[in-house]
Amino acid sequence: MGGRLLELGGTTLDLSARTHIMGILNVTPDSFSDGGAFVSSGRIDHLKAVEHAIMLAEDGADIIDIGGESTRPGSARVALAEELDRVLPVIDGIKKHSSVVLSVDTSKAAVARAASGVGASIINDISGGSLDPEMLDAVRQTGAAFIIMHMKGTPADMQFNPVYSDVVAEVRGVLAERTKMALDAGVSPDKIMLDPGIGFGKTVAHNLALINRLDSIATLGYPVVLGVSRKAFIGKLTGTEASSDRVEGTIASSVIGIVRGAAILRVHDVKAVRRACLVADAVLRAEGSSA
Repeated sequence: MGGRLLELGGTTLDLSARTHIMGILNVTPDSFSDGGAFVSSGRIDHLKAVEHAIMLAEDGADIIDIGGESTRPGSARVALAEELDRVLPVIDGIKKHSSVVLSVDTSKAAVARAASGVGASIINDISGGSLDPEMLDAVRQTGAAFIIMHMKGTPADMQFNPVYSDVVAEVRGVLAERTKMALDAGVSPDKIMLDPGIGFGKTVAHNLALINRLDSIATLGYPVVLGVSRKAFIGKLTGTEASSDRVEGTIASSVIGIVRGAAILRVHDVKAVRRACLVADAVLRAEGSSA
């Protein structure tokens, strides 16, 4: 299991000690699983979202990842002002009630800067800095940690017949290239994490190959974030249409991800996945016994 010390403001996460959990909090009306969960009378219910974040932290989340723009297949971009209005009050509210580490899920540099200003210490960009030319400067200037994710295309078109000759090699190559760009822009290597982007421009077979060969991504030398939670490939494998019925598949693929080198799991079902992680970590760290 790969990992290292990750300094996040006043908090240090020892990613080599155990698998860490990133709880998902989408303050959007249209995300694929929890979209609309925090909407009241057509507006984001910031208080309800903050309460859910606190519950995720109590369930064992080490990090809460707050997103204000849906990135489900076929989704469209959200205006900057709208995304800011969705995420900033939630980040600020969580910060006032909890010491949990906060991450902002955005591909806009302006959102990254503003979120960092109110308490986010991780920037999680599905485009790895490719959709906004100012993003890498924003990461450097804020000093936030940076999750570089792989995505083929954009959310609007990424699932239109994605093709690779070798999905693992190609994803690894793009992540290596994006990492070099971040380093050249002045982002500290101690702040970089990598995410293969399960479901972002990949077929079921592509997703399975990436999870099974996640160790290839880990050999780049940075902590690996794996986000398989409730995703469509699990539904196709298990015949479950409702995303909330995909918890077992999430756990299975997450545990295999741990074995293959994942340091952080990004999930909706924090309590269930955390319990699975406790067992998986214990088994992987067990030494021989003659008892």
